[in-house]
Amino acid sequence: MSMQWIGSVMMLFVPVSFFIGALANEKRANWSLAANISLLGLALTLFLGVAVYFGWVTLAGAHQWFGASAMSLVMLGMVSFIAFVNIRYSSSYMSGNVEEEKRYLRWLLVTLGSVATVVVSNHMLVLMVAWVSISLSLHRLLIFFPNRQRAVLAAHKKFIFARVAEACLLAAILILYYEHGTWFISEIYRNVKASGDLSGIDQVAAVFLALAALVKCAQLPLHGWLIQVVEAPTPVSALLHAGIINLGGYLMILFAPLIMLSDIAQWLLLVVGGITTVLAALVMMTRVSVKVRLAWSTMSQMGLMLVECALGLFELALLHLVAHSCYKAYAFLNSGSEVESSIKRHLAAAQPPKRKEWFIAGLAAFVMVGGLIWSADLSAPYSPWLLFAIAITLLIAERRSRLTSASIVSMVALGAVLLLVYSLQKSGASLIVPSMTTSVGWQGDLWIGLLLVLFMAGYILLRYHNDTPWMIKTRRAFYAGFYLDEWVTRLNLRIYPTRLPVRFKPKKLQIPKEESV
Repeated sequence: MSMQWIGSVMMLFVPVSFFIGALANEKRANWSLAANISLLGLALTLFLGVAVYFGWVTLAGAHQWFGASAMSLVMLGMVSFIAFVNIRYSSSYMSGNVEEEKRYLRWLLVTLGSVATVVVSNHMLVLMVAWVSISLSLHRLLIFFPNRQRAVLAAHKKFIFARVAEACLLAAILILYYEHGTWFISEIYRNVKASGDLSGIDQVAAVFLALAALVKCAQLPLHGWLIQVVEAPTPVSALLHAGIINLGGYLMILFAPLIMLSDIAQWLLLVVGGITTVLAALVMMTRVSVKVRLAWSTMSQMGLMLVECALGLFELALLHLVAHSCYKAYAFLNSGSEVESSIKRHLAAAQPPKRKEWFIAGLAAFVMVGGLIWSADLSAPYSPWLLFAIAITLLIAERRSRLTSASIVSMVALGAVLLLVYSLQKSGASLIVPSMTTSVGWQGDLWIGLLLVLFMAGYILLRYHNDTPWMIKTRRAFYAGFYLDEWVTRLNLRIYPTRLPVRFKPKKLQIPKEESV
């Protein structure tokens, strides 16, 4: 057996272990076995990383069914880590009912095994089957409490949109097979890079892939189900936001050469993903519920990830994907403590910065970012650096709160450290997934830059000028999400209706007349 096949078999062992673990819950939920499987997967992934680095094992086989790239190794390690954390949390969260524990753990392991299969697959049919398996097994977790109306409605909408995403992905897969005569993604990758151009039918496949990613990532206006599935158990929400919703971004990185040669696919990602990034981030500011805020945040982050892919910054998209997954897993599993932290932040809100403070903060941020671009001779696109400059501006300008106050020097130093760490991480990620030259050029960069400026303006208005009459009406529209989900929900129920569970209404307490005197 060649070294390439050894690496492929070792990676395949991880998803197979999850599926075997799902079968080992007939008598009771075997939480320790499930945790050990995820921990073994993480250890095996780390060993494979070391083996690939020293050349003991290779992952570059053209006709390998599994694990043909270093990105698959990174994704598999992330999935194994999140699985371990989620299983450990779920073991105490779901304890109590033996039957519910067995049912929950069974579908959880099937979902994790399906996700692991997707991230290690190099065969398009295997990818398609695992993609569908994720949706079906996750659906069982989303309706784990079938008597909750909002959970059932959200799962119903998710079920419909999942079929749409799967239809788009299947259409793209069949088109690519017809055009290239192979099921292997690595072979299509090489064919497209060698030709340097896309045929008309490849252009159609790229558009279908972009549509599948947009639907999978719950971009506007197909976002409502992601907001409402917070009715599901907390670890299910953590798994969804940390390891499943971002598969649209993974799909774009996987088919990067195809996307980079299709103007239509890139502009589709830039327009829909860019608008979702800005609007979802602003809507999040108007919400109070911690889980709902996290859900809107996920939408915004997924939109930004797709924008990064459309701009050719695939190394940044991979870094974003891993960081967002770890953060959202922590945020949802720690949502109880987050309520207290949110109250403290509200009580110690930042004092409105004066114009002079805004000017100094903006000047310091743009000098730091601009200096890095000039000294390192960085090339376009520049809109992601504009976003980082906006973040540093807010960090410096909002350094004062009602309880504490930081000096401008310390905040500038912190901003410089964050900029350095960000640059190093981005450079490290480029060793795994390199960036590519986009075909949309400066127009796409300018479009995203304009959206980021509008985001900055909307942030200031919603945060510091929300007491004016016209901003009160505007804030109400943002809070409602511009009623997009209501329209989509009505359309869904009209086309594909479902029966929601009937709420139990206990009888009113009847007090005898003689006792009511």
